[in-house]
Amino acid sequence: MARDSLNAPRMTLGQKAWQIHWTFVVLICCIAAIGVTMLYSAGNGSFDPWASRHIMRFAAGLGTLVAMALIDIRVWLRHAYVLYLLTLALLVVVEVAGSAGMGARRWIDLGFLTIQPSELMKITIVLALARYFHGSSIEDVVRLRHLIVPLFIVAAPAALVLRQPDLGTALMLVFVGAGLMFLAGVRIWKFVVVGLAGVASVPVAWQFLHDYQKRRVLTFFDPESDPLGAGYHIIQSKIALGSGGLFGKGLLQGTQSHLNFLPEMQTDFIFTMLAEEFGLTGGLVLLALYTLVLIYGIAISARCRSQFGRLVGMGATLTFFLYVFINIAMVMGLIPVVGVPLPLISYGGTAMLTVLVGFGLLMNVYVHRDVSIGRRGAAE
Repeated sequence: MARDSLNAPRMTLGQKAWQIHWTFVVLICCIAAIGVTMLYSAGNGSFDPWASRHIMRFAAGLGTLVAMALIDIRVWLRHAYVLYLLTLALLVVVEVAGSAGMGARRWIDLGFLTIQPSELMKITIVLALARYFHGSSIEDVVRLRHLIVPLFIVAAPAALVLRQPDLGTALMLVFVGAGLMFLAGVRIWKFVVVGLAGVASVPVAWQFLHDYQKRRVLTFFDPESDPLGAGYHIIQSKIALGSGGLFGKGLLQGTQSHLNFLPEMQTDFIFTMLAEEFGLTGGLVLLALYTLVLIYGIAISARCRSQFGRLVGMGATLTFFLYVFINIAMVMGLIPVVGVPLPLISYGGTAMLTVLVGFGLLMNVYVHRDVSIGRRGAAE
């Protein structure tokens, strides 16, 4: 069987293009169209400055998605560690000479382009962990010493991102890493032990939080304690969410957003603006589309024959889920405000690229779903 697989003719680029799950691509285009509509509204009925750039970035990202889907999946496996180390090096560059803004140092300004390496790390950490566990047997995974390398893969970038400071992204990296370790077969009791240790360390960790991060946590428990300061964002968000009713006030008719009561309506709080203008119905439609994306992601990952492909697909899907869950829970006041954008809806270049690169890897997994890969990266 191994010889037949090696001697079998490889698909041409045209054949691979036909293999792409185009229904899935149309689905994410529909979500992006909702994003364009909301950014058009955020611009007070103008495509400038946000909606037009959102369209161009999505088009470029969609081209990247297709290109990534056509690359042999074994290429991603062989270069997974290199891509991770390059992104980790970029995080070090941010620490040393990154561009600061809004009280944080998160970006690298290249003159013609500004990138946020912490966003790219959400993808390369998936590749690195998938590569590591692809070469591991079940017996290896259950050994504690076998988890030293993946723990470092997660802890190193999370620590660098936390220093920027960016608590939301650091937590996303930890959750994605933990999710992939669980899917790879790490026993549940180990997560329980780490979780209990994390809870026990909260008093110590609290001392290392920045003042604004402490205010966000305290405001989460009692927003009314500082209604014009730290609690302003979430109070205005809840007012806008409630005022939308069942069907909303209509496009361009949101009072909280268009009278400038709602802050960051084009980025972090864009779901609030959507709920105000299109009501509960509009919010549920978007959530239904997101749910379809997650179902497709899980189904594609489960269908793949290789462990590497399954973990990459599930990692991309989990990253997307965390984007959606954290943003919507944040604007509803269920978790503290941490500054995570709503995927394909919020304005932002690097976050858009991250999501579409993740989907590119997911489509790559789908195109190469029948490729069986040995532990060393060769076809079987």
